[in-house]
Amino acid sequence: MRFKLFGNDTFEEPIDDHEDGWVEVNVEHSNTPIGKLGISIEHLNEFADTEKVLKHVRKGNVIFLKIKGLREKDIGELKRAVEKLKKAIIANNGDIAGVEQDWLILTPAVVSVDR
Repeated sequence: MRFKLFGNDTFEEPIDDHEDGWVEVNVEHSNTPIGKLGISIEHLNEFADTEKVLKHVRKGNVIFLKIKGLREKDIGELKRAVEKLKKAIIANNGDIAGVEQDWLILTPAVVSVDR
């Protein structure tokens, strides 16, 4: 006899028909990680800040990155910093997306940005 509780998980009675009241559970685990996910807000004011940002992403945090400071200082330096971030994020199976003109969202592999 099978019982359906949630989603695709099913419960079955044990093969041995003992009257001890035990029910064997057959649960398949999904690939969804369980736990907390950190979200940080960082500022990109110079190229050297990219290492600090990447450190947070490698730890598994989602980063909201304000790029306005570097954009106003040096657009060439901003392009270089964004390319470095983009290469590192893609190499780690993460995701990067621009929001408005002043913000980027950088995510680790367990998070994706819906566009």
